[in-house]
Amino acid sequence: MEEPDQTPRSGADGRSTRWEAHRARRRGEILDAALAAIDEEGPEVGVRRIAERIGAPRSAVYRHFRDRADLDGRIRRRALDSLLAELGPTLEPDGTVLCAIRRSVDAYLSWIAAHPQRYAFLSAGEHGGRSPDTEGTKAVIAHRAGTVFKAVLRALGKDDAGLAVPLASGLVGFVDATVDNWLAGRPDTAASAPLAEFLTRSVWAVLDGNLRALGVQLAPDQRVSAILGD
Repeated sequence: MEEPDQTPRSGADGRSTRWEAHRARRRGEILDAALAAIDEEGPEVGVRRIAERIGAPRSAVYRHFRDRADLDGRIRRRALDSLLAELGPTLEPDGTVLCAIRRSVDAYLSWIAAHPQRYAFLSAGEHGGRSPDTEGTKAVIAHRAGTVFKAVLRALGKDDAGLAVPLASGLVGFVDATVDNWLAGRPDTAASAPLAEFLTRSVWAVLDGNLRALGVQLAPDQRVSAILGD
C-alpha cells in the first residue's frame, strides 16, 4: 500500500502562522485599549467603549475572546504584567534588608499612584470571579517573595518548615489590606511617604519576629548579598 504523503503544506502553514500572529497583535491592541479605557473611565468601563478606542464595533472584540469573563481575565493579566514589570526587579534581593523591603514597598505604591484605576480593576478581580487565565495578583507577588524568603533561610542553614510561603502570603495580604484602607480615604497619592515608612517598618517587624523564633537574628542594615553569600 502506498504511504500517504507527509510533506508539510508550507503555504497553508505559513498562512496559518501569519493569521495567528495577526490575531495575537489584534488581541494585544484590544487589551491595551482596555487598559487605557480603564485608566480614563474606571474599572466598570464597557466593551463598547473599548471597541471605540480601536475603531471597531463591539462584536469585533468578542471575535478574539470567548466572553466578557475571558476578556476581563486577559485584561487583568495585562495589568498584572505592567505591575510586575515595575515590582518584579525590586523583589530580587539587593542592598540591605531594610532597603530591599522599602524598595519593594515604594515600587508598589508608585505603580498604584500612577494607575489607581488598574489597581481597582485588579482588586475587583481578587474578590470577584477570576478567569482561569489569570493568577491572583497577591498570589503571584507572594510566590516571588516566598522564593526569596526560602533562599535566605536556606543560606542561613534553616529549613523553612513551611514558613516561607505563609509568611510571604501574610505580608502581601497585610500590605494589600493596608493600601486598600488608605485608598478608601481618598488620599493624595503623591503624599505616600508616611504609608511607605509604616509598611516598611511593619514588614521588617514581622520578618524579624519570625526569624528570631527560628533562632536567627538579622540586623536591618545587613546586606542581603552577604546573607546569601553572593
